[in-house]
Amino acid sequence: MPSTKGGATGSVIETFGLTKRYGRHLAVDRLDLTVPRGSVFGFLGPNGSGKTTTIRMLMGLIEPTSGRAKVLGRPMPFQARRVLPQVGALIEGPALYGFLSGRDNLLRYDSADPTADPRTRRARAEAALDRVGLTAAAAKKAKAYSLGMKQRLGLAAALLQPRALLVLDEPTNGLDPQGMREIRSLVRELASEGTTVFLSSHLLDEIEQVCTHAAVMTQGRLITQGPVAELAAGARGRLTVTTPDTGDAARVLKELGVADLVVTEDRVTGEPPGADLADVNAALVEAGVRVRGFGVERASLEDAFVALTGEGFDVAG
Repeated sequence: MPSTKGGATGSVIETFGLTKRYGRHLAVDRLDLTVPRGSVFGFLGPNGSGKTTTIRMLMGLIEPTSGRAKVLGRPMPFQARRVLPQVGALIEGPALYGFLSGRDNLLRYDSADPTADPRTRRARAEAALDRVGLTAAAAKKAKAYSLGMKQRLGLAAALLQPRALLVLDEPTNGLDPQGMREIRSLVRELASEGTTVFLSSHLLDEIEQVCTHAAVMTQGRLITQGPVAELAAGARGRLTVTTPDTGDAARVLKELGVADLVVTEDRVTGEPPGADLADVNAALVEAGVRVRGFGVERASLEDAFVALTGEGFDVAG
């Protein structure tokens, strides 16, 4: 198995002031990123936030304007030939030969890898196809694949050999809900086997479900990074009142200073006020509101993102 050598701190990816500028457009602005070895690291941000540009710099596909990056303890792009054989990557969708079958695409990919053993090539290709659920479609030409099937085939190519690091750029793009669940399950499985997974996504739900750590990008800048549980814990949860009297409840809560009120059929939620919550509950009851549930829900990663950036976000795919 390839070496899993990282930096001195046990980091698989480290960047220092990493910057990429295209003319006047600052795509990535002084990025300091640390990806712990053994983590499933979610690289989170809206489309256009600089995620793919960062990944392309990490993989040596483009050079930074300034700053530097280390992958598996080695500087990139200068030591790309030593680093990349230990990295499986799916960036901006797979590049496939449409006239070849899914199986033959993998065989072609593997034959281009100077570190790959030709004696085990076919067996490894079959194992990769099975792992992403494409065995039944292995003989079909890639041009007949759906977008989701192409994503799976690209992921299979990244899994042809054991990797110290797997870099996935929007891996569930084009997949139906069942396909998303399968890919997320595979990511967890790979992590349990010791592979560090660096996963970019614009879906908060995806990051919360599979990642141990995350970084949040917006407009080319890193907003925060750390364990997912700590990022969510840093945000305040929402006050939630379950009641059939939503109109009266919303009126009382507004009078008590509860902001950002959202009313649904049987619930009212909002930002917790500065007042004691017991007093808020008492005021609702005194006003004749039939309170069937009252409390502050645990903050989510979405709450943390909105608190940090003031922006909305895609929650699920």
